[in-house]
Amino acid sequence: MTVKGKVFKYGNDVDTDVIIPARYLNTTSESELALHCMEDIDPSYAGCVNKGDIIVAGDNFGCGSSREHAPIAIKASGAGLVIAKSFARIFYRNSINIGMPILECPEAAESIAAGDVVEADLSAGEIRDLTTGKTFRARAFPPFIGQIIEDGGLLKHLVKKGK
Repeated sequence: MTVKGKVFKYGNDVDTDVIIPARYLNTTSESELALHCMEDIDPSYAGCVNKGDIIVAGDNFGCGSSREHAPIAIKASGAGLVIAKSFARIFYRNSINIGMPILECPEAAESIAAGDVVEADLSAGEIRDLTTGKTFRARAFPPFIGQIIEDGGLLKHLVKKGK
């Protein structure tokens, strides 16, 4: 699976309350969550993100609460991938569960700039900054996790497998 898009860049410790502010957690509507994604850190994000765009961030992306609203809001906003130096473990797991592609790659997270156009081959773990020509290697997911993400999340994967 390949993802290509423009980069939105954020720093370290972007917590779930910044990704989707708690005042919007009274809805389960993915489209409503998308409208408020990143609102407190980047008010222009929801109006500027296009399908397939990529979020790049520093350490500990998705720290904070264990709610799935944060990766759901990112995925529903149209972002096709999050690249970070590191992820909070529960955000990492929630992302896989809902089929939101993520890659840990400290070198890419450090080097890629806001507005760059990036292409990532998720199955190979290869990240290419098409703006600068630099290539980075992230650890690709094992095939079974890649399949969960490609199927749109764990529940959709299980339905597809007939379980």
